[in-house]
Amino acid sequence: MTRTANLDHAYQLARERYESLGVDVDAALDRLKTIPISLHCWQGDDVSGFEGTGAELGSGLAVTGNYPGRARTPDELRRDLEMAYSLIPGTHRLNLHASYGEFSGAVDRDQVSPEHFRGWIDWGKQQGVKLDFNPTYFSHPKADDGFTLSHGDPGIRQFWIDHGIACRNIAAEMGKAQQSPCVNNIWVPDGYKDMPASRKLPRARLAESLDAIFAETLDPACVLDAVECKLFGIGSESYVVGSHEFYLGYAISRQKLLCLDAGHFHPTEVISDKISSVLMYVPELLLHVSRGVRWDSDHVVTFTDELQAIMQEIVRGDFIDRVHIGLDFFDASINRVAAWAIGTRNAVKAMLVALLEPTERLQKFECEGDFTSRLALMEELKSMPFAAVWDQYCESMGVPVGIEWLEKVKAYETAVQSVRESEPV
Repeated sequence: MTRTANLDHAYQLARERYESLGVDVDAALDRLKTIPISLHCWQGDDVSGFEGTGAELGSGLAVTGNYPGRARTPDELRRDLEMAYSLIPGTHRLNLHASYGEFSGAVDRDQVSPEHFRGWIDWGKQQGVKLDFNPTYFSHPKADDGFTLSHGDPGIRQFWIDHGIACRNIAAEMGKAQQSPCVNNIWVPDGYKDMPASRKLPRARLAESLDAIFAETLDPACVLDAVECKLFGIGSESYVVGSHEFYLGYAISRQKLLCLDAGHFHPTEVISDKISSVLMYVPELLLHVSRGVRWDSDHVVTFTDELQAIMQEIVRGDFIDRVHIGLDFFDASINRVAAWAIGTRNAVKAMLVALLEPTERLQKFECEGDFTSRLALMEELKSMPFAAVWDQYCESMGVPVGIEWLEKVKAYETAVQSVRESEPV
């Protein structure tokens, strides 16, 4: 038997097993093709960006490792992304930060414009990759004290408001050009290392600043506004202005998207448990799928129980059209293209497993109070041959099957990434 024949034989056997449970495998694969994951640009260059200021990362962010081959220019980053996309089945998006524009000279954050991202917009059209966006509220002199939109200085606060307004306009231009809404997500690092004397005042200022940013009504067919909460960060261990409760209330009262980051909560909390509750009150959700180890460490996404639970909640709640899935991790200790491939393939695989559930049957057991059958079927699903379906999906989408993708990354590292160490920018 040829490899293709072996894959097809294994797939047909798996298909029969799933059909015996009432699962239409072909329909699941067709649905999977329509669900994009938004890859994050900052994995490719260790969150350095292209402003050329030499500013340190800071603001509660840290990247560890010095693996060779980091992208140093927009063209190098785009080339690395193209390599990553070639290893991942499906059509996916790209999540850009404002610091990744193409700047010919010194351009401060309050002056960024769509023209600084024209190269990315054109590249996205050529590659069939739609873009999402984020203002960059870190790695800047006006954020050195840990405060931006909630700053006590009205001038500094206005600077960051203007940055937010500029970024919404950039996102709207991206969405218009790609004929798909660009999700524009706001996260700020604001907070205190030690106990504050007032928790109220910075939060009042943050709400006022956000209202100023969102004052202009923009076409939701072009841009969707999201706000992102966090429990704590480096330098904001005792108090984060933009807490979960703050942004949950803000998103509900202003009907914005709420961004839930898998690493932004207490280690015993999981975002899978929050999805159905939040979507009762906000129009849509943005997820930053990450993996925290002891804290918000943004490790590469692996095929964990929580990753699977996130995707199960999206499918079981019929939330696919109301949830935007993005990734957020940065690991400089391994090959950066491999990190994208590992994390994104795992996210897509977990979504496939969720789509292969007999959801109606499980929920029927639950409604009937037959918890024995519910548990039995949930446990049986864990040993179902989803890997054969996954392999067939990768083969049909023209991407490497199994670990074959790693050899392609190794060859790319030798031919392209390793050469950067000796070449000038």
